[in-house]
Amino acid sequence: MTTLRYSATDPDLDLLYARLADRSLQPLWEMTGLLTAEPRVRGVPFRWSGADLRELGNAAGELVPVDRGGDRRVLACCNPGLDGAPYAVSTLWAAVQYLRGHEIAPAHRHTPAALRFVVEGSGVWTLVDGDPLQMGAGDLVLTPSWTFHQHHNPGAEPMVWMDVLDLPVVAALDAVFFETGPSAEPDTRTAARSTSEQWFGGGPGLVPVDGPLLPPRHSPLLAYRWADTDRALASLVATSGTGHATLRYSDPVRGGDVMPTMRCEIARVLPGTTTDAVRQTGGRVCCVLHGTGHVTIGDQQFAVSPGDILAVPSWTPWSVAATTEIDLFSTSDAPVLEALGLMRAENLTTGQRTIGARS
Repeated sequence: MTTLRYSATDPDLDLLYARLADRSLQPLWEMTGLLTAEPRVRGVPFRWSGADLRELGNAAGELVPVDRGGDRRVLACCNPGLDGAPYAVSTLWAAVQYLRGHEIAPAHRHTPAALRFVVEGSGVWTLVDGDPLQMGAGDLVLTPSWTFHQHHNPGAEPMVWMDVLDLPVVAALDAVFFETGPSAEPDTRTAARSTSEQWFGGGPGLVPVDGPLLPPRHSPLLAYRWADTDRALASLVATSGTGHATLRYSDPVRGGDVMPTMRCEIARVLPGTTTDAVRQTGGRVCCVLHGTGHVTIGDQQFAVSPGDILAVPSWTPWSVAATTEIDLFSTSDAPVLEALGLMRAENLTTGQRTIGARS
């Protein structure tokens, strides 16, 4: 692609512009739009229907073998504002993955980190560096950067779950690496409880004194179970007295986010409750686990039900209004923004503003 060639009516200046373009240079004094008063966001608010995702995933299961497309049968959410890029927001890939009964998605690893959030069903196992983690509705399962992972479904029923990856960030940094598994033989191990949960899933505030070496950048606990999340949400909602509450999934040993590039949260909103309208820098992907109501993103209002996936672009206000009790999982790139000193947040209902990392 050639460098943009600016022009001028003054012959000498026009000649300078020609020489600049020939040497792949551009004059800043002619440029506009590089520095804006607020973020110029290309992604748009959007909702992918859970009913559509289930139907189309089932159709793909009938027509597409699992060994197509990198050993995964995945439907990527493509934000209409991103010029055809397979990203839900500019910094996050979101997709649904469909695995039929008795199928195996072979092991591979990649530098983009991934997480799995299960909306419904059970029976699939994800192995992360050989550690078997069972997947069930409401569970969050982590696949950290450069860990081998595979999925297998020993049962007869198909299963669909949401994947979120930091792929756009890693790709923008020219740091994507991919490698297939070390063995052609699939690993179909199961376990009553994963090793990561045996070591680090003992309960709130309980961590081993003499445990294994901790991974340097992500949570050592790789599965966050819905039973624990549900109990914590119920307690927090009852304590808050506001009709809604939000939990953040965290590293049980060191605190902080479960991944260096992705923050995971889940909110419960009681019937008849509407949350404050908030916005922050960085993109967010939401998934409805339970309940019905409306999610307002920017100037658009979306009716929501279980399985729906929503895109909340950077610096776009959003709020939730529950008709029935809503549990809403979300992932954002907040750890990246905070690490770079670029996080800004604003509650448009109360007027409260935050610049920098929040506590």
